[in-house]
Amino acid sequence: MLAAQGEYTVNIFTNRPQLWSHRLCVELPDGSQSEGYISTISSQADIAAGNADIVLLCLPGFLIKENIDKIVPHLKPSAVVGSIVSSTGFFFEAMKNIPEGHGLFGFQRVPYIARTIEYGHKSALLGFKPSLNVSIERCSDSNNLREELEKMFTTPVKLLNNYYEASLTNSNPLLHPARLYGLWNKWSKGTVYDRIPYFYEEWDEFSAELYINMDNEFQQLLRKLPVEEGCIPSVLDYYESKDAASLARKLRSIEAFKGILSPMKAEENGFVPDFKSRYFTEDFPYGLRFIKELAEEKKINTPYINKVYSWGSKFLSGEI
Repeated sequence: MLAAQGEYTVNIFTNRPQLWSHRLCVELPDGSQSEGYISTISSQADIAAGNADIVLLCLPGFLIKENIDKIVPHLKPSAVVGSIVSSTGFFFEAMKNIPEGHGLFGFQRVPYIARTIEYGHKSALLGFKPSLNVSIERCSDSNNLREELEKMFTTPVKLLNNYYEASLTNSNPLLHPARLYGLWNKWSKGTVYDRIPYFYEEWDEFSAELYINMDNEFQQLLRKLPVEEGCIPSVLDYYESKDAASLARKLRSIEAFKGILSPMKAEENGFVPDFKSRYFTEDFPYGLRFIKELAEEKKINTPYINKVYSWGSKFLSGEI
């Protein structure tokens, strides 16, 4: 949206072009509104992406390879391809499926926290980040691309050392599974709940302790990889906490997280976990899995990560 306000020509590649408006409206945190103009909206990759200098994927992990395959035949020789967040497998898929010669970039975390008000028309931006971290690969002038992204997102952008630093994170791939396990590790078929708990505002110490233990294993993995020490701070450091109790309090208090409900669906007598939610379909197979597999490759013992991954995978496979 910010790019669509300025000197950039912005196109949208979408399966539902009929639901998009050329004028997009965003409600800003201070209550004001901002508008941007979309030049082309199309379900055809050649029309939307064929003339693009920068292609930015804003997709869940399970759609990344599918859409890479759609756009690759139409890319300009000089086009660079990136992802709004890298922790759902972007670099792993891009390096295999995008030809050499195309620069790749991916943000470590999503640049903004936002909520859709009306799909394709209006959204609410809940907060700006003071800076963004990006990894750039296969690019002859990484700093030039970094500066372009900085201008596009109107936010300082720091260049990371390599794609591991962007692809691996202790945010959603650990945060969400830890909370899901804390909520429903004792759930079985036939169990129905009378209400939907808030995902963050009711965060408990059990989930916080599990998150810390999973992160400790994650930090062991980082020490075996060619990444800069401290490039991904521990969850206790990141959330300025000292233990499970203070971490739980911190997560309950974050303003941008307030009002977010746990992923559940209604049944006749109440509510049950929604195992088709992206909390499950994204963060287990396209987040936690990459961490688990890298840890196995590096021979890192990860009992907490293994336990949570095994639990979530059973729901995705239909075993439970």
